[in-house]
Amino acid sequence: MKSFFLYSCLIITLIFHANIAFPNKNDSNHIFSDLRKQLVEDGFNKEIIDELYSNQNILFDSKGASLFFVHSESNLDYEQFVSKTALKNAIIYMDKHENNLIAAEKKYGVDKTIITAILLVETSLGEYLGNRLVINTLSTMAALNNSNVREKFYKEINDSKKISKAKFEKKSQYKAKWAYIELKALLKYSAREKLDPFKINGSYAGALGLSQFLPSNALRLAADGNNDGTINLFQHPDAIYSIANFLKHYGWEPSISKQRAYKILYKYNHSKPYVNILFKISHQLKGFSYI
Repeated sequence: MKSFFLYSCLIITLIFHANIAFPNKNDSNHIFSDLRKQLVEDGFNKEIIDELYSNQNILFDSKGASLFFVHSESNLDYEQFVSKTALKNAIIYMDKHENNLIAAEKKYGVDKTIITAILLVETSLGEYLGNRLVINTLSTMAALNNSNVREKFYKEINDSKKISKAKFEKKSQYKAKWAYIELKALLKYSAREKLDPFKINGSYAGALGLSQFLPSNALRLAADGNNDGTINLFQHPDAIYSIANFLKHYGWEPSISKQRAYKILYKYNHSKPYVNILFKISHQLKGFSYI
């Protein structure tokens, strides 16, 4: 998922809480120096960026970011989401959030069972949201644009999981560009919604909230489901509406064909096993035959 955050002057509310501190603040400043300079050159307020990257919670998270280079979608056990327990939990969720699911279905034309299936697979209906600070994940990856930082990062990857240096160089430079875009989106999103960036945890890939949107998608396609004037993807109404809005944006409609639906769901997560399990969950939820 991809999208996030405005330009020029950031008005970020820095109400930082204790988390994982970088072992050496000067070291942190050095590692992120090029990144900070680039953000300022791209229009972010220098004082805010300096304050942000001088915070004790800023971390060069090589341990978490290394998962980008060893993770394999094919190793995930998607069948766990069609177990009797998982599906029963999904039914309970649909009953609890019935009003929001029906309202989103009516507004965006997206089947409530598909929305629920995505929430089930992404975060087990909100039980597992990720425990890594998204700003650290994206800053670490974006900093790999610097060759010295790449060298440091490569040395810190577990030897038993290392890919070849050539593959690492190619992938890390590509991922650095991607992460920088997502980092800018995160800063804009948190500023716009007045969220503390040091309280936004997510996955190793920088996805956040119940819907596991990337910051760029949160900035561009997230929706206010409870009409409180703020879009917070850690709240169920906003996550439900945001998923529906994302799918509608890419062409979902009430009478959509399975072939077309497949292509749209693939945009949410580029994985065929992922899309297949969503269809399977949706079918089961419609039938209730497993109870």
